[in-house]
Amino acid sequence: MLKTKKEIVYLILAGIFITNAITAELIGGKLIEIGPFVLSMGILPWPIVFITTDLINEYFGKQGVKRLSYITAGLIFYCFIILFFSMEIPEAKGISPVSNEQFKAVFGQSNLIIIGSIVAFLAAQFLDVTVFSYFKKKTGNRMIWLRSTGSTVISQLIDSFIVGGIAFYLPGIWTTKQYVEFSLTGYAFKLIIAVCLTPLIYLGHFLIEKYIHNEEDEEIIRIGHD
Repeated sequence: MLKTKKEIVYLILAGIFITNAITAELIGGKLIEIGPFVLSMGILPWPIVFITTDLINEYFGKQGVKRLSYITAGLIFYCFIILFFSMEIPEAKGISPVSNEQFKAVFGQSNLIIIGSIVAFLAAQFLDVTVFSYFKKKTGNRMIWLRSTGSTVISQLIDSFIVGGIAFYLPGIWTTKQYVEFSLTGYAFKLIIAVCLTPLIYLGHFLIEKYIHNEEDEEIIRIGHD
């Protein structure tokens, strides 16, 4: 049972983090066009993952993020296992509104995409928390935007290139030019979205501080009465 408001905050942030990370993996196979650029639909939930990563790092430290990242990577892998068996079980002919072929077309990602996604996710998360912690040591409680944006700039560059490299470039599906262009385009859009959502970092800080400090004030008053 949760005993403190800080534990409740961690649970809420963890739920948001895990939900968006798994959703990004599930919808990542769909490609969309934004002007002349081709992007994976999976870029949409990732900025929320960035925000929750930074908030967890801020209040629960590197270990809080790393622990949650391992759990999330495991859940992503588990999700793909369930999807694998789901694709192997035939549909009810004439009854199911979705055929097995349609189901596989949506969820039948290759093993290399799965491996690339999980490796990129863990690498980006660990790099993010390291850079975030470095900037926090340098700036203290000031310049939240710097450690938030700075960690995202570096970690997502690595993330964008790892996924495409393992899933498409190494098997020879993409040429070097396609690999670089697609990776840089995805990186640029994720970065733009993350920067635009920077005000949400400050909003999250404000709400968490207010929520946690109310509990701390109540504890001080209780101790004083005792």
